[in-house]
This record gives sequence, structure tokens and C-alpha cells, in this order.
Amino acid sequence: MGDDDPIISGVPAAARNSEPGGRPVNVRTGADQPWDPEDLAVAKGRDPTPANVERSRRELEELGPAAIEKTVP
Repeated sequence: MGDDDPIISGVPAAARNSEPGGRPVNVRTGADQPWDPEDLAVAKGRDPTPANVERSRRELEELGPAAIEKTVP
């Protein structure tokens, strides 16, 4: 195994990214789709009040997909 194939939890990267038989797996994350500030507020367990929605809007603006990944990996 070369340096370009790191192992996490004892499983080589190539094995984590394919199904048995070698078919690639399409891994999706929460940030793969568009999110509205209201959705992010609710995902964080907050009521979608104007203040919470504004906070989520700023997080999405400042952090981009990382704001979603922190909440919905």
C-alpha cells in the first residue's frame, strides 16, 4: 500500500469508496444540496424565528457549505 492510499479505521481509501465488486460509491453529504437559512435553523433545533433565520443566513454567507456540514454531516 502506497502513501497515496491512506488507511482510516483500518480500511484503505479504495475500499471505502467502492462497493463489493469494485463499483464506485457516490458519497453525498448534507451540503450537496441547496439550503435555505430557515432549513439550517430548524436542522440546528431552533425555531425559525426571524432572529434565528438571520443567524443562519449569516452562517451560510460566511461559512458556505461548512455551516451545513457542522450540523448535517
